Amino acid sequence: MKRILIIEDDPVIAEVQRDYLRASGFEADVADRGEIGLEMALRDRYDLILLDLMLPGMDGYEICRRVRDAGNVPILIVSAKKEEIDKIRGFGFGADDYILKPFGLGELVARVKAHLARYDRLVGSGEWRRDELQLHGIRIDRQARRVFVNGDEAAFTAKEYELLFFLAMNPNRVFRKEELFERLWGMNALGDYATVTVHIGKLREKIERDPSKPKYVETVWGVGYRFNL
Repeated sequence: MKRILIIEDDPVIAEVQRDYLRASGFEADVADRGEIGLEMALRDRYDLILLDLMLPGMDGYEICRRVRDAGNVPILIVSAKKEEIDKIRGFGFGADDYILKPFGLGELVARVKAHLARYDRLVGSGEWRRDELQLHGIRIDRQARRVFVNGDEAAFTAKEYELLFFLAMNPNRVFRKEELFERLWGMNALGDYATVTVHIGKLREKIERDPSKPKYVETVWGVGYRFNL
């Protein structure tokens, strides 16, 4: 049974999330303070984290950063902060999704299931499995889930890794931001295209010699992005 950690200081919201997730077949635990949530996330084995941003003790951005530094568990931010800069900042710290409050419980569970399914595929099962992919100086070891750039290993978040693999598997094809978001996040991308830009920037920092003049992940102005062979 998949385990979900809910880091949320509003007891009513936390209880509703927990009860609905349990009724949907998940184990779910709650932490009502930032530092407690971080401790639980790093100490115990969870399959996914639902993370509020405005928390007592430690804010959600810092928790996201530290959890992401430690591993690749999917992190879904659930927040009332709706400005685009808040979303960009959350994705920049490694979040995989951003859900605005108030939200439908059915939508919440659907997103949880979608990210869990994608993560399971990401680590080597089912249709995404392939032993190794090499392009230019980039080597993707699918079984070990490791990426090497010019012989040196580079660390990727779960979504960065999935985006890199998808683009590398479809070289020379241009993808619109909307299409990338819908394919990799699996949701209606309206209003959330900024996350694609953030993740493309992260990829370039890790695989390009000069991220300001990318050779591999190219911007096709007015259209989208492509991975050049």
